[in-house]
Amino acid sequence: MDGEISPDEVKDLLESDADVRIVDIRDEAAYEHSHIPGSENVPFHELTQRVEEFEGEDHIVTVCPHGKASVQAAQLIGSYEGTADATVESMAGGLEKYGLKFGLVREDDGDSDDEADVESPF
Repeated sequence: MDGEISPDEVKDLLESDADVRIVDIRDEAAYEHSHIPGSENVPFHELTQRVEEFEGEDHIVTVCPHGKASVQAAQLIGSYEGTADATVESMAGGLEKYGLKFGLVREDDGDSDDEADVESPF
């Protein structure tokens, strides 16, 4: 693990279309409720079985509700030999801090409208 990254830096990476994978480690229901636009859901309990999915990536940022469990997730991903050359960081303050500042996206419940709603995380 290469340390922590601020929500502002994560937002900047996303807006600049940087080659970064934002990995939300919450369970599927929490992720579907709200998440960072462009992030992907890999629940923490699945990480050990799915860590090879991150092989060859350049930059990985793990996120969780408050920025604590994502540190462990970043350490796990960073310890995998296939991510040895990657920058692996945890987002400080978690989704709570990111959501309060920038909002989170909530997926529609099957509406034909492809737009996603931005809402507060809580």
